[in-house]
Amino acid sequence: MNEKWKVGVMTGAVALMTASLVGCGTGSTGTSSGSGGNAKTTSAQGKTLTIVPAPYGSFQDNFNPFQYQTTANGGTFGLIYEPLFYDSLVSSNQYDLLGKSATWSNDNKTLTVKLNTAAKWSDGKPFTSKDVVFTFNLLKKYPAIDTAGVWTELTGVQAQGDDTVVFTFKKADVPFAMYVEQTPIVPEHIWSSVGDPSKYTNPQPVGTGPFILDKFSAQDYTMKANPNYYGGTVPVPEINFPAYNSNDSANLAVAQGQVDWAGQFIQNVDKVYAGKSSNNKYWFPPNNVVSLLPDLKNPLLSQKVVREALSDAINRTDLAQKGEYGYVQVASPTTILPTNKDWIDPNLPAADQKFTYDTATADKLLEGAGFKKNSNGIYESPSGQPLSFNLDVVSGWTDWDADAQILAENLKQAGIQVNVQQMQYAGYEAALQSHKFDLAIASSGGGPNPYYIDENVYASTGSMNYEQWNDPATDAAFQAFESTSDPQKQKQAMYTFEKIAAEQLPTIPLFYGGTWYEYNTKNYTGWPDASNPYVSPAPWSWPAAGIVIMHLKPTN
Repeated sequence: MNEKWKVGVMTGAVALMTASLVGCGTGSTGTSSGSGGNAKTTSAQGKTLTIVPAPYGSFQDNFNPFQYQTTANGGTFGLIYEPLFYDSLVSSNQYDLLGKSATWSNDNKTLTVKLNTAAKWSDGKPFTSKDVVFTFNLLKKYPAIDTAGVWTELTGVQAQGDDTVVFTFKKADVPFAMYVEQTPIVPEHIWSSVGDPSKYTNPQPVGTGPFILDKFSAQDYTMKANPNYYGGTVPVPEINFPAYNSNDSANLAVAQGQVDWAGQFIQNVDKVYAGKSSNNKYWFPPNNVVSLLPDLKNPLLSQKVVREALSDAINRTDLAQKGEYGYVQVASPTTILPTNKDWIDPNLPAADQKFTYDTATADKLLEGAGFKKNSNGIYESPSGQPLSFNLDVVSGWTDWDADAQILAENLKQAGIQVNVQQMQYAGYEAALQSHKFDLAIASSGGGPNPYYIDENVYASTGSMNYEQWNDPATDAAFQAFESTSDPQKQKQAMYTFEKIAAEQLPTIPLFYGGTWYEYNTKNYTGWPDASNPYVSPAPWSWPAAGIVIMHLKPTN
C-alpha cells in the first residue's frame, strides 16, 4: 500500500487536513502529495490469520458494504470492497486505494479525483469511473444507504473518461470530502440489478479488495486472498472469522493464542494476555474523548461556575488508573488527542492545557457564586436548588460503571450529590438523543484530526451535541475550517475552538478513549504499533484492516 505523507504541514502523528484531509496536498494547485496507487508487496504468503473484531454472536449472511457499520460482516468494507482513499486516525498517512489523486478547484466546491485504473473487480471486470458515478447515484436514489449524508453536500457526480470523477459540492465544505472519499464503491454491472440496495444482503460479494469470500456459515466464515489484487500479492492467503457470543469467551480464545488479531477490552491485559507469550502484543492508542456531559438547559449546569466546580472536583488520574485500568491518558481541556498535539495553539495559556484536581478551588468557586452547603453537606444555589444530579451510564460497561462510582465519590466530597443511574444501552442512547438527562458519561466520535472529533459534539447542529451547546463563536470557527483548504487557516480555526472548549467547558473532558487492539507476532510481523503507527490498528476499524494486512510479513 502506498502511503501519502503530507509534507510541509505537520510533524505530529495525525496530519493537518491539508488542502483537505481528503486527498489534496499542500501545493498551490491543491493536487495531492505523494505518489498514487498501492506499493507492490512481497510475493511470500504465510498462514491463515484468525481475526475477532468483536464478539458478534452468530453471523448473518450479509456482505452489503453500505451496512458495514451495522449488520454486514466484518471485512466486507476494506477486505472485499474499497473506498477511493483512506486517512489514518493515528498517523499522517493517507492511502491511495481506488483513487490516485484529488484536486480542489472552484473555490473549494469542486473535487476532481483521478482513479487507479489498475484496479479491477474480483470477477475480472474492469473498474472505471462509471462504477464510482453509479455508486453515488445509488446513494442518491436510495437515501437509506447514504448514512454519511453525502447528498446533503453534493450537487452532482460526473465521469470524465474512464479514469476521472468530478464531485461538485453545494458549498465549500472541505472536511466533508472525507466522507465522499471513504464511501465503499460497488460494481455497476452487478448492483444495477439488485433492486433496493438497503434490503440486499449481497451473499456473493464482488469487490476490488485484497480478499474474496470463500465459505460462510453462521459460526464461521473465511476469505481467500484475491490472486489478481492490483496492490500486489496479498501476504495472508486466508482469513478466518470465528463467532463468539461474549467478551469472556472471546477473551479466553485470545489469551489462549487461538486468535491472531483482536479488538477486545481485556482487564489486566498484561497478566491475562501479554504475559502468556512473548508473541502476544497490544497497543491502545487514543481515538476519542470521553467526557462528562452536562445538560446545558438545566438551570444549574448551564452556569459555567458549576461546571468549573464539577471539573475541579474530579480526580481524573483515578479515573484513568482505576476505572480504566491504566490503559488511557487524562484528557486536556482543549479536547485535543495526544496524537494531535501539533494542533494545539502554541499561544494557548498553560492553564487552558491541563486540568487540576482541587476540591478547595471548587469550594471557593461555589461559595463565591453564593452557593451554601445544606445540613446534608450538599451545596445549594442562592434560590435553594441543591447541586444534586443523576448520572447516566450504560449498565455492563464495566469500566464506565467504575468511572461513574469514582465520579460520584469525588463530587460528594466537594458537596455535589450524584446519583448513578445504570441503564440499558437503548435507554441511555434515547436519553442522550432526547436531551433528557442531567449528567452522562459519553464519548465523542473519532477522526483524522480534531475537527472531526469536535464538530459533531459542539457545533449547534452537531449530531452528537447532546449537551445542547449553542455558541455563535464555536459555529463560526467550524465554518471557517470548512470553507478553506489552507492548512494554516484550518489550524487557526481550531485554535479558536480550543480556547472556547478550555475556558467555557461546554462539556467536561475526562480521559481519552482507547483503541482496543491485541495481536500475535508468531506468524506475522509488520503490525502497527506505537513505534510504527502507520494506520488505525483495531480489526474493527474498517476499512483500515485491509491496509494492515497488506503491511504484514510472514515469519515462516
